[in-house]
Amino acid sequence: MGGAAPLLLLLLLLLDGPGPGTAWRAPKSKCSPSCSCSKDTALCEGSTELPRSLPPTLLSLSLVRTGLTQLKAGSFLKVPSLHLLLFTSNSFSVIEDDAFAGLSHLQYLSLANNHLEALPRFLFRGLETLTHVDLRGNPFQCDCRVLWLLQWLPTVNASVGTGACAGPTALTHMQLHHLDPKTFKCRAIELSWFQTVRESALGVEPFSYQGELHVILAQPFVGRCLILAWDYSLQRFQPKEELAAPSVVACKPLVLGPRLFVLAARLWGGSQLWERSRPDLRLTLTQALAPRRLLRPNDAELLWLEGDPCFVVADASKAGSTTLLCRDGPGFYPRQSLHAWHRDTDAEALELDGRPHLLLASASQRPVLFHWLGGRFERRTDIPEAEDVYATRHFQASGDVFLCLTRYIGDSMVMRWDGSMFRLLQQLPSRGAHVFQPLLIARDQLAILGSDFAFSQVLRLDSDKGLLEPLQELGPPALVAPRAFAHIAVAGRRFLFAACFKGPTQVYQHRELDLSA
Repeated sequence: MGGAAPLLLLLLLLLDGPGPGTAWRAPKSKCSPSCSCSKDTALCEGSTELPRSLPPTLLSLSLVRTGLTQLKAGSFLKVPSLHLLLFTSNSFSVIEDDAFAGLSHLQYLSLANNHLEALPRFLFRGLETLTHVDLRGNPFQCDCRVLWLLQWLPTVNASVGTGACAGPTALTHMQLHHLDPKTFKCRAIELSWFQTVRESALGVEPFSYQGELHVILAQPFVGRCLILAWDYSLQRFQPKEELAAPSVVACKPLVLGPRLFVLAARLWGGSQLWERSRPDLRLTLTQALAPRRLLRPNDAELLWLEGDPCFVVADASKAGSTTLLCRDGPGFYPRQSLHAWHRDTDAEALELDGRPHLLLASASQRPVLFHWLGGRFERRTDIPEAEDVYATRHFQASGDVFLCLTRYIGDSMVMRWDGSMFRLLQQLPSRGAHVFQPLLIARDQLAILGSDFAFSQVLRLDSDKGLLEPLQELGPPALVAPRAFAHIAVAGRRFLFAACFKGPTQVYQHRELDLSA
């Protein structure tokens, strides 16, 4: 908007009143004492509040060097005919949404040379007749609060003078209209506590059965697999069914049409398979799983091989071996023994180069990667620079496969597949960690690094850097010694389950925050 000439011209066009020799002054009741009024215009200077008495047919209002501290919503409803509204060199720093509500004829608006660091998102709502806006001379902080303004500028038909940024330091003196809205990261997320589920747990798995979402918890101290479902009337998760499973370490669900299977991997007493053949029936014990091979399970995973469902159970006993069990007729039976004598603590099924792979972590050597070849798993490679890894979990982003490796002592690691092996990408301090689990929640790739001795770290993948960045901490007294996490979306809401070894399971709600609001 360059200079005062356009403003003077606009004033002359708007006023269209009697000349200086025939100036008309409204009665005192129609013009505030701090203002000078003519038939269509008012100039107010030095007042500490907005003028209370103004002609309702006023076309032009100028407020200069006032002591106003803020403009409230609906401040100008008594002068709906305004075409021009001018604020110059005032002291106010706060404007509320809809401060200019009702000014459906307003064409020229100037907020120049005030103390405004930000403007509310809906300041210009209903002002479709604007042709000129002047925002220059304000100490705007060019953070997320100006994002809406940058997005609004290309959509408006008015000529807008925006001025320069007063901060942050990196943007000082930068013209607002030179800023790129795409560079602003103004969407944040947080996990807030929602519910506690009694009893500690080692594992948590979501699954969908007959169109309804469920969560199953492995609760070793009370000896059960507990199935929860969302209660729409109570708006919380409620127990739905439980399976007797003393010393259980993992409860793995498998849905095949109307049939539901649950593998209960148990430290003592033998692992078991439970089945529900029809939705109207309860789960019943149907099979003892490989009693001579599964001596001390520590983890169980579901995978599909050549169209068949299989379970792999990692065995941590000195004399045991990790076992692959696949469906054969009415039950699941051993297909292959893997990695004997290595005391495996974790199994992770993943796909690399279009083929099934299996990654086993153990207490005695680096994680070993197997690939499916000729109807069985064959050793492919191990993972370098990865000693004392307790567990592994993978995720995919931008076409790459990443791996989170949990270490109880030392640094946990993030690695990326390069086509032949996993290469180190990032290290994160993790004393006391038993779980480093990636989770895709809405649009965010998260990873949670649990700790037995400190706060657990929620991290988010920065797509530009390709690294996990700190986002939030979760910790005592609610979250104690986490062992597994799971995400479930139900009733238009997103939740995070945290199974804890030394305390009850905690449920957090995932919320998105708009920092530009």
